[in-house]
Amino acid sequence: MPSGGASTPTLAVRNVEVVYGSAIHVLRGVSLEVPPGSIVALLGANGAGKTTLLRAVSGLLRFHRGSITKGSVELEGEPIDGLDAAAIVRRGMAQVMEGRRIFAELTVDENLRAGAYTRLGGGVAAVTSAIGAALGRGGRPRGEERTSVKDSYEHVLQLFPLLRDRLRSTAGYLSGGEQQMLAMGRALMAAPRLLVLDEPSLGLAPLIVQQIRQLIVEIKQSGTDVLLVEQNATMALSIANHGYVLENGLIAKDGPGPALLADADIQEFYLGVGETGGRSFRDLKTYRRRKRWSA
Repeated sequence: MPSGGASTPTLAVRNVEVVYGSAIHVLRGVSLEVPPGSIVALLGANGAGKTTLLRAVSGLLRFHRGSITKGSVELEGEPIDGLDAAAIVRRGMAQVMEGRRIFAELTVDENLRAGAYTRLGGGVAAVTSAIGAALGRGGRPRGEERTSVKDSYEHVLQLFPLLRDRLRSTAGYLSGGEQQMLAMGRALMAAPRLLVLDEPSLGLAPLIVQQIRQLIVEIKQSGTDVLLVEQNATMALSIANHGYVLENGLIAKDGPGPALLADADIQEFYLGVGETGGRSFRDLKTYRRRKRWSA
């Protein structure tokens, strides 16, 4: 875990245990941090508990009959594990879920407007007015909040210039890469301090994955910290300041991104260097340790 110094982590998950339906124990004491100004990668095979951890930090556990039975989740030093998802978004966290989850029947412009909904007390009408002004349609935004929504809209279009050319396009007709960019842009419209990305490279061509990788770096550089949940270890660890490996509801390993990328166990299990067969990451570590002892 990052040593951290005096600064408060943007996200702190401390010894969290999660149970579904009072019987299925999924997370067994998970701790991780996202320090300010960082990208943190979370790796893990299917079934390791990554989705459950994301539900725990984003307030979605209750919709899946799960609950945190031990530990805490804090956003910039404030507890959020008792809040619902909408309140957590208002506190400064936004998530792009696996599979993008865009509003396929709406336009790109309408999807982006939806991302700012929690920021304006006037709801849809206020968001429409603020963004209408940003697009030069004569809207009359009032107050600092509407000005900031306009600024966020322009920031998103600068990050994703392709979306500017697709504003009137129906989102469902975009390519997979364009939809991923739209989902990320919509999340950024909430002006989050922390952006949680769940498998952003899933199903995308290698060239598009590299574009998404660079965009994640630019998002961090623009002041939004990132928790990146990925099975593509090469992409994630190549840009991560720190990484964690989740296995069977426990953190099996963590360290600086470059160090994990160079780690022999990580290379064998996640990058296909060597043979792992059906072993888990923990089995692999034990196997390698015994192999070294017997040499």
